[in-house]
Amino acid sequence: MNQTAQTRSGWLARGWRNIRQAGAVQLGLTAMLMALAVFIARYSWVLPFGATPTPLTSEAERAFYDLRAYYAADLVEEDKRIVLVVYTDQTLIAARKRSPLDRGLLAKTLRTLDTFEPKAIGIDILFDQPQDEDEELIAALRAMKAPVAVAYAAKATNPDDIEYEQQQYLEAFMARLEGSNARPASIRLDNTFGATRLWPDIRQGLPPLLGRVMLAEAGEPAVASFEGYQGAIDYRRVKFQDSVLFPPAQIDLFVDPNPEILGFLKEQYAGKYILIGGDIVDYDRVETTFTSINGEVPAGIAVHAEIIAQMLDGRALKPIPEWVLWAMAVLVVIIAVLTALLEWPARRLALFGVAQLVFFQGLPVLLQVRNVDTHGLPAVGWLIGWILVFTAVTVTARASGAVQRNFATGALGKYIPRDIAQAIIDKPELLSLGGEKREIFVLFSDLEGFTKMSHAIPPEMVAKLLNRYLDMLSQVVLDHGGVIDKFVGDAVVAFWGAPISRPDDGMRAARAGYAMWQAGEAFRAEVAAMDPDLPKIGKTRVGLHFGEAVIGNFGGATRIQYTALGDSMNTAARLEAANKALDSSVMASREFAEASGLDWWRPMGRVRLRGRARPVDLFEPAPDFPADDRAQLAQASALAGSDPAAARAMAEAVAARHPADSALGNLARRMAAVDEGGTYVLD
Repeated sequence: MNQTAQTRSGWLARGWRNIRQAGAVQLGLTAMLMALAVFIARYSWVLPFGATPTPLTSEAERAFYDLRAYYAADLVEEDKRIVLVVYTDQTLIAARKRSPLDRGLLAKTLRTLDTFEPKAIGIDILFDQPQDEDEELIAALRAMKAPVAVAYAAKATNPDDIEYEQQQYLEAFMARLEGSNARPASIRLDNTFGATRLWPDIRQGLPPLLGRVMLAEAGEPAVASFEGYQGAIDYRRVKFQDSVLFPPAQIDLFVDPNPEILGFLKEQYAGKYILIGGDIVDYDRVETTFTSINGEVPAGIAVHAEIIAQMLDGRALKPIPEWVLWAMAVLVVIIAVLTALLEWPARRLALFGVAQLVFFQGLPVLLQVRNVDTHGLPAVGWLIGWILVFTAVTVTARASGAVQRNFATGALGKYIPRDIAQAIIDKPELLSLGGEKREIFVLFSDLEGFTKMSHAIPPEMVAKLLNRYLDMLSQVVLDHGGVIDKFVGDAVVAFWGAPISRPDDGMRAARAGYAMWQAGEAFRAEVAAMDPDLPKIGKTRVGLHFGEAVIGNFGGATRIQYTALGDSMNTAARLEAANKALDSSVMASREFAEASGLDWWRPMGRVRLRGRARPVDLFEPAPDFPADDRAQLAQASALAGSDPAAARAMAEAVAARHPADSALGNLARRMAAVDEGGTYVLD
């Protein structure tokens, strides 16, 4: 397995570990939500079952389907295979008769159209109540040479369109056509959910659909491939804005036509599929797949024409198998779980989520373009299911992760400040293996006399006292925002400025150095009060330096340590050790004092530390030291190289005013032994 694969596996493993550590109740709830997501991702078109669909799923699915079907539809020119002969509002006005439609006009039109030798004629008009012209119409129908499909409907399938008495009359009317070329044909359309998107389902007792009858009677072989088809109507769009798919002609044109145009009409209508019906405002209008997009509500006869054209073109859309729908629902949930488990940076995770969105929402569009029936494909359900699972798994992972982060923060908080610990948990790359150069403030401390005392008391007492001492000093470091580098016996090494630097790191480090000496004094008093017979413990000495170091994780595959390496660490350690020779407790280098931002430092001369070639200017924290004495010490340090006698005199004068200050007395003595550069060499 390559490194990239291992990294991905690690991302998933961490996320899965978080999930497994969640509580039983949380896991149970997550499992229930995942099951619900699979259900939604499969059945979003029909939820809730047996009731009005919810706008969140069903209506959204249909809106998205309408959108993709509209823009994926073929752009075509006028379809001259199918023509419409229609009653219009002008026809009704001229006939002075609105309902039922004038059957005398229809009879005359049928006789005229029959002379044109059309392939088939379909009549989208129900003859469900008597009219004076019925005998004339029946005679015309029985005399037709062209096959004719006559509209039929049943109360069982069209309860809102026909009553019992109307159906009785319709049955009697159809019976009188037996033995002719006229055949009953269902004109039932499926307008479930407010629009006609699908072919009507095939019902027992109903004759075939109007278009099926017309093509079958005309001997059209294309109808065979649509046997049992109940999929989507593959609507088309006109290529040119001002054109129509099916050329309409007003029915009046065919009633006793002028002989001069009869030849023209025959040329236009010969060998065509002719549909006769109404194209009347607010009557028999049908919302389609395109209505929500373009706002058009065509006449029902135009929908029958689309169905005929679909059969003629052999555009039976391929259905999506049931198992594929279930597989996609499960896949959506699995991908959502994997996405939630990935512990990627936010930007990468967002890009991955967008890629999934494009795939799952683009797939239905691609299938639609490739002539696959996407009606019923739960694209919105996939999105909702994904969101539901992603949210559930993420919440579960965060719930258990929060416990882990609190533990990790608490554990790290024993070595580094909590704000830095949280930053490391949020951005683990801060502790990646390797190092970088940083300028840091270093603190090195040691407890005088503890090693000698440890040989004189029982081991368990040594452990107790050492743990108490290190706990006190560690708390000082953490309270001042420092990072504990290591413990070396009773020594504490800490630094400020990494892995996160702050503007006041120098001030924090300086105050921590002074507070650490105070904590050491408190420890001495505590031990003395605990057992007067214990050997006396010396003072805590602190060295402070500011400089460049290499900071980072160092080690191997099995063990690493976050630490600082470099000359700055050595300098701080030697400053701590120098306190013994200087009769001081806390000593800092000039670099540290100047970078700290504090004004409480008093100059303590220049020394060459053991094992160091370059001299170091010393500064000691003295918050309550008089300003005049501080200035005089600065002047003495400045004169040490050019006028050692004057420098010594100034130092002795200051020391005389503070007889209990051993460090000042030591400074006065050192002024008498400086070299030509004003430097005192420590043994």
